[in-house]
Formats: sequence, C-alpha cells, structure tokens
Amino acid sequence: MAVPNDDLPPQLNRTAWLRGLAGLAMSLVIAAVAIAVLMRAVKKLDVGHVIAIAEATDPRLIALALGLIALSYAGLTLYDLFALRTIGRHDIPFRAAAVGSFTSYPIAHGIGAVALISPLVRYRIYAPYKLRALDVAKISFLTGLTFWLGNLTALGLSLLIDPDAFGWVEYWPPTLNRLIAAALLCGIVGFVVWSWPGRGSRRWRVRLPSGPLVLLQILIGLFDLSTAALAMYMLIPAELGIDVARLMAVFIAATLLGFASHAPAGIGLFDATILLGLGGDDQEKLLAALLIFRVLYHLIPFVLSLALFGGIELRRSLRGTARSDRRVQLEPHDAGNDQRQAEQPDGVRRLAVQPHADDDASGRADAGPDRVGGAERQ
Repeated sequence: MAVPNDDLPPQLNRTAWLRGLAGLAMSLVIAAVAIAVLMRAVKKLDVGHVIAIAEATDPRLIALALGLIALSYAGLTLYDLFALRTIGRHDIPFRAAAVGSFTSYPIAHGIGAVALISPLVRYRIYAPYKLRALDVAKISFLTGLTFWLGNLTALGLSLLIDPDAFGWVEYWPPTLNRLIAAALLCGIVGFVVWSWPGRGSRRWRVRLPSGPLVLLQILIGLFDLSTAALAMYMLIPAELGIDVARLMAVFIAATLLGFASHAPAGIGLFDATILLGLGGDDQEKLLAALLIFRVLYHLIPFVLSLALFGGIELRRSLRGTARSDRRVQLEPHDAGNDQRQAEQPDGVRRLAVQPHADDDASGRADAGPDRVGGAERQ
C-alpha cells in the first residue's frame, strides 16, 4: 500500500517521510506523558460509578448526539470534494470523495500520525481515478488547510465570546484570551484578503483557493467542528452548568492539541484538556460523557471506516483474481486453435499456392510473341 513517490518534488520525498516518522515517534512519547497525567487526574474517581453514570444516560440524548456526529462526518466529506475540485479533478464523483474522507480521516486519526497515514489511505481509495502521488499530497494539504481555518476561526470566536474559557489555567487572564482571539481572527481575515485573487504554493505545486473559496473552506470547517462540539454538549449533564461558548473553546483547544500531537485519536491530551477545562467538583459525570463521546465519535467511525476500506481492498483483489482466472481459461482455448492451424499447414499452403498456379498456367497458355512464360519481355 506504499505510495510511489517518483512524481513528488524532492522536498516531499525523504523529508516528508522522515518528518512523518519523527512525528509518529514524538506522538507516542506525548501520548504516554498525557496518559500518565490523565491517570493521575482521574485516579481518585470511582470507575464503576463512572460506567454506571454512562449506562444511565438518556438514550434519546445519545441518539441526538449520534445524529450530530453523523452530520459532522457528512460535513467532513466536503473536505475531499473541495480539494478535488480545487485541483481540477471534476471527473471524480462525490461518492468517491465521501469514501476518501470517511476512510482517511478516522483511520489516520485513530492510528495516529495523520500526515503519514492519511495520504496512504487516500492514494488507495483514488487509485481507479489515476491520481498521482503529488495529487494526493495536494489533497492532503488542502484538507488540512480547511481543518485549520475552520478550527482557528471557531477558537477565535469562542474566546471572543467567553474570555474566561481558560480561567482554569493558572496565570492565564481573560485579557490574554481576548488578545489571542483578536490575533486569530485578524490572521484569518488577513489570509482571506491575501488569497482573494488566488495564489499558488511553490512548495506544494498547488494553486490555493481564491478568497470566496477560502470563505467556503471556513464554513465547512466550522460546520464539521460545531456539530461535533454540540454532540459533546448533548452528553454533558445540565447540572454541571457548562455553557456552549466555554465548551466550544475548550473542545477546539482539545481537538487541536490532540491533532497536533499525532497521538492515536488524540488520546491523553484531548481527554485531559476536556477534564481540566470543563471539570469541577463532579468530574465523574463529565468523564462519563467523555467516554460516551469517545465511543460515538472515535471508536464507531474508526471500526466502520476500517471495514469499508478493507471491503474495498478485498473487492479489488477479488476482481483482479477473477480477471487472472479468465486469462488462464482463455489460454488453453487459444492454444488449441493455434495447434489446429499448425496441423493444417499443407492445406493452407495449397489454398495459397493454387490460385497462383492457375494464373501461371493461364499465362503460359496465352503467351504471345511479346510474352515469355507469361512474363512481359523487357
């Protein structure tokens, strides 16, 4: 399943792979440290009580959260569709883009090292459409751009609405949150203005989307993230008193930290950020909501995407085997035809020679003073 990199520029060959491997190693270290911190934070909690709270959660709230998560993944399918249209591949249908998004993101995020795993999965999914490795790199770049634009915009808006969102962090005053929010939103506006006429990236050999399309990217990212955060909000008990703006800010921070760490499903960092950012005196209820969200948002899509990707690979393998069997079955038949033709060489030669013999006889019979043996005299 390796991606051939002959058509990649030099900076996307060895450097990209080494960077991906280094990121994978670093993610394992970060995940180990984060898990240690998380275990220390929850070691005083009663795990049995947490599981009991999760089991007692209203099924209607779980169904509503699952519906919002489905909408989030539906928005996620637009990532690849947008990237494919941006690089000019209008021939690839939406269903292929949807499969590309739904398999590459959950598998890569679930395993870890998204920058390394995601292009491999996409390359296999888009193999029937003859996408080069460089095209896959462009898609990964554009989908990543959509993710970061949407998340940073949502984070800036959330901190602007609720500057006290990170009040749990010592020496982190609300004024700092306002400055961060202003810097993020100004940066997003500046990028939209800069990209409005459409610009190219020499490093990635891809033309960046123009200003209106960048706004569309931001909306796609906001929709994906907002529906996922609202799903988490549905699972948090109302008595904890957590408002939407605070949840959004902490959820985005947890998502970005987990994504940047390249740890499998952001394990450790995502959970610790949620518990520290939203937790209070009753962390057991919050941990129960977090466990349900983990199952709905990470585990179920991860299993489904693995099954879908495995089914696609199995079907292609069976088709290749069937074509090979047909070729093998045709070979004896063709060999028999060749043998029958070989057994009749005299008949073929007679058919080929007979007309010429008649013509020569006719020519000799009609030989005149200007013809010798049926040939003209020179």
